[in-house]
Amino acid sequence: MTLHALRTDAKHTLYAAYLAIISQAIVNNFVPLLLLTFEREFKISLSQIAVLVGFNFLVQLTTDFVAAFVVDKVGYRRSLVFGQFCSFLGLVGLALLPGMTAQPFVGLLLSVALYAIGGGMCEVLVSPVVEHSPTEKKAAAMSLLHSFYCWGHVYVVLASSAFFLVFGIQNWRLLAILWALLPLVDALYFTQVPINQPPPQAGMHGALKMFRQPAFWFLFVLMICSGASEQSVSQWASAFAESGLKVTKAVGDLAGPTFFAVMMGLSRVMHSRHAERYALHKVMLLSGLLCIAGYLMIILSPSPLIAFLGVGITGFSVGVFWPGTLSLAPGRLPGGGTAMYALLALAGDVGCSVGPSLVGFVSEGFGGMLTTGFAASLIFPLGLVGLLAYVKKRRA
Repeated sequence: MTLHALRTDAKHTLYAAYLAIISQAIVNNFVPLLLLTFEREFKISLSQIAVLVGFNFLVQLTTDFVAAFVVDKVGYRRSLVFGQFCSFLGLVGLALLPGMTAQPFVGLLLSVALYAIGGGMCEVLVSPVVEHSPTEKKAAAMSLLHSFYCWGHVYVVLASSAFFLVFGIQNWRLLAILWALLPLVDALYFTQVPINQPPPQAGMHGALKMFRQPAFWFLFVLMICSGASEQSVSQWASAFAESGLKVTKAVGDLAGPTFFAVMMGLSRVMHSRHAERYALHKVMLLSGLLCIAGYLMIILSPSPLIAFLGVGITGFSVGVFWPGTLSLAPGRLPGGGTAMYALLALAGDVGCSVGPSLVGFVSEGFGGMLTTGFAASLIFPLGLVGLLAYVKKRRA
């Protein structure tokens, strides 16, 4: 294919977007595999490890918010290239910066900041790029796009585990540099492909105008419930598999999150194939009811195996929540532009933090019983179903 064809073929825009989502999966899921290695190798405390995790979340939230007011001025192409290059620098920095700074922890923080900026930019920009690409099946394209996060998650965990098994975890720096090559290649890819960006909002004025619309707050709360419903189970799937199925931590790390991610990916692929046959609002409502059933299996089942199957059902049910909400947004907030996508991404990230935190705090308060924590987080899929049912009733 000639360079001219690459610059005019919208299919390559989608391919670049898929790679960006996989890059986001790398930066979000590679480092958690190394947290205990960092503790041992760099002599950092568990509280400092908690700071690393929280700092990643804080930087991504800040990036989501700033992007709402900056990206339209800078342009999507430059912002996407910048974001992917930050992910590249952050992953390379993991391998190099801890040894170049007086305190290894400072080097880790700098690396996390860089790849968190990249992850935040990807989260804000890739969905509107796909939404405004010249494709006919918008909801299907959005579901397929977000399925690549699931497959990227599975691939990162499996490939990294295989690398550590063959070459030893002491060679993690080499793997970090190898993973960094993908966002670097994608940064170059984004310099060439056609990009249609949404009409710009009028900065802060446009955002304030959105805040006065009930449809925005419906979508905002829906994104919080979506992120919390997903991550409440996903983030604790490893510990639940380990305690419920009585397996080793290594097996739990692979079985729990991987099972959840595979089921979520299958859901998104299936929706991408059949999205035009069913009303998205109805699909999300039925998925919400299935999510509640999955939670109840986890909470109430006396059989550890059936409870673990509930983890998979939950993963399958939440697959449509995040991309579905983003697909609903343009129809309910016409002209929302970049600010709309950025603020919805921020809401999703809030949910991704609040949900797992609630599970952890409640479980600790009840003597480490994870099922009690999951029972508390059931409020999020219940809230999602309640919102969708209310809007359906109002529209009827």
